[in-house]
This record gives sequence, structure tokens and C-alpha cells, in this order.
Amino acid sequence: MNHTLKIGSHVISKSSPAFIIAEMSANHLQDYNRAVEILHAAKESGADAIKLQTYTADTITIDSDSEYFQIKGGTIWDGTTLYKLYREAYTPWDWQPRLMEEAAKVGLECFSSPFDFTAVDFMEEMKMPAYKIASYEINDIPLIRKVARLHKPVIISTGIAHLEDIERALATCREEGNEDVMLLKCVSAYPTPYEDIHLNMIPTLANTFDCLVGLSDHTMGSAVSAGSIALGVKMIEKHLTLRRADGGPDGAFSMEPVEFSRMVRDIRIMEKALGDSPYHLTPVQESEREGSRSLFIVKDIAAGEKLTSDNIRSIRPGNGLHTMYYEQVLGKTAARDLKKGTPLSWEVIR
Repeated sequence: MNHTLKIGSHVISKSSPAFIIAEMSANHLQDYNRAVEILHAAKESGADAIKLQTYTADTITIDSDSEYFQIKGGTIWDGTTLYKLYREAYTPWDWQPRLMEEAAKVGLECFSSPFDFTAVDFMEEMKMPAYKIASYEINDIPLIRKVARLHKPVIISTGIAHLEDIERALATCREEGNEDVMLLKCVSAYPTPYEDIHLNMIPTLANTFDCLVGLSDHTMGSAVSAGSIALGVKMIEKHLTLRRADGGPDGAFSMEPVEFSRMVRDIRIMEKALGDSPYHLTPVQESEREGSRSLFIVKDIAAGEKLTSDNIRSIRPGNGLHTMYYEQVLGKTAARDLKKGTPLSWEVIR
């Protein structure tokens, strides 16, 4: 897999800042003006991209009340059916070209997750710069193949994937000549308990599949996203809403703009703080070495008088002889009168 991806004007690589995506999902609550407001909030909060989802209830599932289509298992959507959930959550397709135009105006990248072939074709009509394969679609090999053939960046969430699922998806992209693939560490639990996120798997994914890795984060707060920077992630996706209290299918685990802004700030701080890996001192650290300990005259010493533990000591600052010479200089004599507070040097002893 390639270690550099280009999404619009953004180049993502091992040395680039993390690419930060605000996921709108269903937080528009079927109100176009609210969708635009979320988009603007994403830009103001420091996001690099706004991401949509391109499906309808009929393209992602079927209208059935049978047990297979009932949502259960302790999710926040228990008690409804897949069809009813997606009918409430989908982003109207006629909004999406307008949202792309609005994103371009404010300098945000805009792309989406397709969930069937018609969505891919629609996204191509809009000339979207990248494709996100959602966690539950990692096993939709025909969909991944159709996307890979477009030779645009493919971002694949791994929320429900076994290693063989990931390998199969990547192999499909390679078969179509598309090496511009990034994996997202993800847990398909909404919200994700902190103990289930397992950030230490991020280097495992990167090393196993030799690719760039990001994080699709459904935990509450920003600590997990900011902390993942230290493990090498180069893309972070978080759900964004205007106010959690407004509700909606995804509102409970989405960030508000102030929180999203704080997360971006913390991510950028972490990137600065990581710095270099080879051990060295910064110029500030080098200058501060003068504050370290060294050997000083702590009592007046007459010429010819011996140096003893009473008249020389290891103290701050660091202008005298290195303390490693302490035992070596004990018993030597002063070459001239030495005043208290004088840094010890080879020139003043014999």
C-alpha cells in the first residue's frame, strides 16, 4: 500500500499532520440548514473535511419487521428496525451536491461513504475526492471493487473486521491497481467504552498491512483521539453535532463544536510534542545545562592548601569541573588563592 494519499489539496503521509474529519452522519436531523450549520462548525473547529453518508433506507436494507432486521443487543437504537433507523438517519441525496459546493467555499474537503453501486455512481457525478468504506461494508467485496476501480483514495474502517477481512479488502483494491488505501482502527460500538478501543492495535495494523492507519473514534471526549497521535495515526474521524441535547440517531455519542475544537487543539499539541525520535537536546535544554551541578570552591582556600570535602563541593550551577572528577581532585593543592564561589578548574589546582 502507498504511504502517501492525496485527498483534494491535502497530502497525507507518515510525516504530515493528522487529517481530521468531522462526520455529519444523521446529525442534520433532516434539516438542510442544520447540515450547513454543522459544516460551518466543522470548519471553525479546525476540521480538514466533512464526511457524509450516501444511502437511502432502500439501498442499504429492506423494509422488514422480521427478527433479522430488528435492532437489539444493547445498542442505543434497540427497539426499532434497520429500515426505520436508516429512513430517519439518511442524508437526502439532493443535498449532497450543494453541501459539496458549500464545503468548497469554506475550504473543507467533502466526501462520503457509499453503501451500494448507485451511491458510488452518484458520488462520481459529484467528483468526490475519496471514498470511505464503513465498518459493516468491509465484507462487501463487490462494492469495494467498484470503488477501487476509480483509483481514488479508499479509507476502510475495521470496526467489525477479522484480519482476513482486512486482507481480503486490501487484496481487492490491489487487484484493481489501487494502492491508495488507508485503514481506520475502529470499534463499532456507539459510544465505545474506553477499555474496548485498544489503541495498541494501531501499530499492529500499520506493520501487518504496511499502510497508513487512522482512527474512527466513537469514544466520548477527545482523550483517545489525541492520545492516538503518539501511535502514528494520520487520520481521525469524529461525529459532530451542534448540540447533543437536540437528539437524533447519532447525537448521544457526537461531539459539540466546542469539544471538537478542543480535540483539534489537543491533537495539534500532541503532534508538536512528539518531535524527533533520535535522542538529542534542544537548544533550550543545552542552555539549561549551565544550571546543572559541578565542582565549586565553597570556602576560601590559600595557595598551597589542600582541596578537601570541606572546601570543594558538588553544587549548582554547572560552570565548574564535572562532578565525576570529585574523588580525583581531593588531596590536590591550590595553585593560588581561591575565593569561595569560584568554579573549580584544572588551571587552579596542582
